[in-house]
Amino acid sequence: MDHSGSLVLIMAAAVLAPLLAYGVSRWLSVPLVIFEILLGILIGPDVLGWAGTGEVIDVLSQLGLAMLIFLAGYEIRFDRVRGDTLKRSVWAWLIALALGLGIGTLLAQGGGFAKGVYVGTALTSTALGAVLPILRDTGDLQGRFGTVMMAMGAVGEFGPIIAMSLLLSGRAPAGSAALLVIFALLTAAAVFWALRPKPPWLSRVIARTLHSSAQFAVRLVLLLLVAMLALSEVLGLDVLLGAFAAGLITRLVLEGAAPESSGTVLSKVEAMGFGFLVPLFFVVTGIEFDLRALLSGGRPLVLLPAFLLLFLVVRGLPIRLLAPRDLGRPERSALVLFGSTALPLVVAITTLGVDDGMMTPGEAAALVGAGMVSVLVFPLVGLRLLARGRGPEGAEVVRAGRAGRVSEGESW
Repeated sequence: MDHSGSLVLIMAAAVLAPLLAYGVSRWLSVPLVIFEILLGILIGPDVLGWAGTGEVIDVLSQLGLAMLIFLAGYEIRFDRVRGDTLKRSVWAWLIALALGLGIGTLLAQGGGFAKGVYVGTALTSTALGAVLPILRDTGDLQGRFGTVMMAMGAVGEFGPIIAMSLLLSGRAPAGSAALLVIFALLTAAAVFWALRPKPPWLSRVIARTLHSSAQFAVRLVLLLLVAMLALSEVLGLDVLLGAFAAGLITRLVLEGAAPESSGTVLSKVEAMGFGFLVPLFFVVTGIEFDLRALLSGGRPLVLLPAFLLLFLVVRGLPIRLLAPRDLGRPERSALVLFGSTALPLVVAITTLGVDDGMMTPGEAAALVGAGMVSVLVFPLVGLRLLARGRGPEGAEVVRAGRAGRVSEGESW
């Protein structure tokens, strides 16, 4: 099928996915991203063969991934993620990275450390963009648990991107580190500009064009995103690093220039991302998923449950050990499950691994498949643990949050 026909089918799958999620929500809370990927697999070459990818669709898919990481970066609140909690989060991720690189190298089967980097880095990621909406729906994002989860998730999202830039760039580590320092300095300059008082006319222009065809604020946000993506590209770093940094800067700019309009501007950007680009990315992920390699048996099929367990061991165990002591036992266990939930960066890293010839399609399918299962299972169990910690009232909150998840922006 040509690109236009495939794009129509991809968007049809994106429309069908929330209907399916809403239909089963009264019995089981299934993340919307699961339906998007499964529908992509269904219409892809390994099942019905109705849709494929091409240059245009690939570009849109990459923009979807960048938008997902951008929105995750926007969610980070520096006024809440700091101090001892942030230190614990960084150390938990560094321990996870050491474990992941060691285990990944052992699983490399002759590929050595170079191949182990792809697997090990993927095992340290956290799907912050999938986890935060769940906690927002149940009200847990505003409490102490939400603060800790935001810190752990932010490092679990940002850390692997840094590791990818250092270890997967093909350059010497010293050269990559120097470019990262340059990027950090330029980002710090952008943050300094964002924190400075803005002229009154900027707020007036944002408010006046908020509901007109001019859409100045939305255009400004997209300029910041594209500029940071371009900066990453020029420096030879992973573009996801630029997307995450753009999200951080955008929040500071909007809250400093027009705090009364920032929520509306964000909703417009989310509509663009979660209404088009992000679901397209996940459906395309399903289309490109190598189902045949996974179901052919042998090593890939064995690796899927092994990778799922390794998410808990590599990412979850350090979180459990370093979680703040003021969290109760159910909250600490839930933190492990939410922190071990992974998918978007797993997809990005395995795609690089296959393209570079360091991972087989079967290995990539097993790792992505484990990420899909983690997104489906870990948050469900984590919500039950949080509800148990709150008693009957908490269970009611979870049910109410589940019933309300009908849109991409509100649910994954």
